[in-house]
Amino acid sequence: MNEYKYRESHEWVKFEDETTALIGISSYAQESLGDIVFVNLPSVGDAVTAGETFADVESVKAVSDIYSPVSGVVAEVNEALCDRPETINEDPLGAWFIKVEKITETEELMEEEAYGPFVAGLE
Repeated sequence: MNEYKYRESHEWVKFEDETTALIGISSYAQESLGDIVFVNLPSVGDAVTAGETFADVESVKAVSDIYSPVSGVVAEVNEALCDRPETINEDPLGAWFIKVEKITETEELMEEEAYGPFVAGLE
């Protein structure tokens, strides 16, 4: 169950079990953004809704919204990203933003096998 799934807006979700998952952004997203210099994350206990913004990142190019692929409650926030946002550029699949629990809804998500060709079509 520990494989990545993706939104078309380039966020990833990695399910730990049926109701808990980590969320971050894809390699494609971080490459498109350029050097990330600031991350604005939600608080533990905040509700997130599938398809809605839960965070934003500031890069040398722009500020970009980050969308949740699931609905649930923020169980944990990766506070290390606030001190070292460049971690997202260094390891986008390891630099999770939030852990969501009590997941009640998920968006249509792409498997890794579908996401690669989707991104290739954008380039």
